[in-house]
Order: sequence, then structure tokens, then C-alpha cells
Amino acid sequence: MDLSIVIPIYNEETNLPALNARVSAVLDALPMQTELIYVNDGSHDRSLEMIREMAARDPRIHYITFSRNFGHQIAITAGLDLSSGAAVVVMDGDLQDPPELIAELHAKLNEGYEVVYAKRRTRQGESAIKLLTAKVFYRLLARITSVNIPLDTGDFRIMSRKVVNALKQMPEQNKFIRGQIAWIGYRQTFLEFDRSERAGGVPGYTYSKLIGLAMDGITSFSDLPLRMATFSGFVVSGAAFLVMLYAIYARFFLLHSGTGWPSIMVSVLFLGGVQLMAVGVIGEYIARLGANSRQRPLYIIDDTDIPGAMPTESKSVERALRG
Repeated sequence: MDLSIVIPIYNEETNLPALNARVSAVLDALPMQTELIYVNDGSHDRSLEMIREMAARDPRIHYITFSRNFGHQIAITAGLDLSSGAAVVVMDGDLQDPPELIAELHAKLNEGYEVVYAKRRTRQGESAIKLLTAKVFYRLLARITSVNIPLDTGDFRIMSRKVVNALKQMPEQNKFIRGQIAWIGYRQTFLEFDRSERAGGVPGYTYSKLIGLAMDGITSFSDLPLRMATFSGFVVSGAAFLVMLYAIYARFFLLHSGTGWPSIMVSVLFLGGVQLMAVGVIGEYIARLGANSRQRPLYIIDDTDIPGAMPTESKSVERALRG
């Protein structure tokens, strides 16, 4: 297999016909052996039914469907695990990533690179708040980590089999794939493109999920939050020590102690807030350590048509359970 294309799908029935037509047209024009893998991440609409119909008509199309929704990054991971191409493209299924760029990405990869990522020149159809928060997050992440994570990029990229095999050796539960690819290294470059607005449907990434992805990125590649918690503790302790010295000085030299219950309450609340913040930061790291220590599988495949992806006994048990 020369090229694999991995597309995670979550409730994309309105976009699937156009998506499949555009990707198939690109594959038809490529003079190589290709495969297209749709990863159904627990969709509640007709996405899985439509993907199965597409796979029945086109032998290049395969599908993986999960037992439930495991998340966008895990869906990409499953597609990478079961892909067989010498090069693998990852893209979203909402048509914001143009399939027509695949040929250019592949040509650039053949110039001697291991990763070619698509860098957003413009982003259409997104609110000013989302654009601002994304810009701030990527630049903050670049400053607090030692890994050179590219700015203004998503998961739309092509990578060699060498990089895919390296990703398979990184089993952490809280995936931030674009950061992991940057951490791996090798020769990487980019192509710029203008990102279109979502073709239809509702975005799978809500603000809460975006915050979770941001937390995964920060905690996976930076210890700065822990250091900030420690630094805050020293600062607050130093301020409290200075206040104590002033209180002693006022009592014995200025001959007044003062009542000032508002200042006491402010100090108590401030100290409590700093402590809770520090405990919360430490808890985020501990929670991720706990998730990795349990060693649960990243995902559970309910069904797939990729040969050898599911043990024979599992398929027979599944058919029996379905009656």
C-alpha cells in the first residue's frame, strides 16, 4: 500500500457524500495503490450506515467503528494503528481540510521529508473568540514547552511509515497527536492553505472539548504549571512573612495592633485560592498518571472490515450476541 488516508467521523452524515466524492476523485488521480479508512467514533446519526455502503461499492474504502465515542485523537490513533500505507494522511471529515491538497502534501513528502503538515493561512467561518483563543493557546504552548509544535496547524498532515511506527510506541491515554509528532522529530515542513468553513452539521469539538485538548497538550509536554504552583507558594509565603514582620513592628514600635478584619479575610481567601489552584494543577497531572497506570486499551473496536484487525473469535462472539 502506497498511501493511506485516515478520517475520523463523528455525526457527519450531511458531509459524508461530498467528502467521499472529493477524496475518491483525488485517489483516482493518484498513480498509486491507496486506501481510505473512515473511523466512526460512536456516531449517533447515519454516518456508519453510509460508510458501510461506500465500503461495499469501493474496495479502497475501509471502516472502523468504536463501541462508543472515544474522542477525536483516539479515533486518529486507531486509524494510524490499522493503516498499511507507506505514507499516511490524517484529515478531518467536515471538509474544512481540502482533500485536493493531498497530492501536494504527498509530492512534498517525496522531497525527503518525514512529515508535511498543512498550515492555516486563513480560517473562514470561525468566531473571533475561537480565533483569538486558538492563537493564544498555540503561542503559549510554544513558549512553555521545549518541543517545537508548529503554530496555526491542526491534525491535517501526511507522515511517513517511520513516523507512524514511532507514534505506535507512545501509548499514553491523553493523546495530543500534533505535539507527539513534533516530539518525534525527523525532517518536517509545511504547506500553507486557506481553511474553509465547516460544510454542514455541528462541530464535534465543543469549547469544553477544546479546553480538554488544550489541557492534554500542556500537561503532556510541559511541567511549567507545576513550577508555577511552586513559585506561587514561595511568593505567598514570602508576602505572609513580610506581613508578619510588619505586624510585630507595628505592635512593639508603633504601639498599635489594629483590628482590620477585612484584611484578614482577604488574606485567608487569597491563600486558600492559591492552595486550591496548586492542588488542582497537581491533580491534573496525577489524573493523567492514573489513567496511564490502569493500562486500559485506548479504544474498543465494535466492527471493522480491515483484514486481521479483529480476532476471529471476537467476530464470532459478536455475531452470536447480535443474534
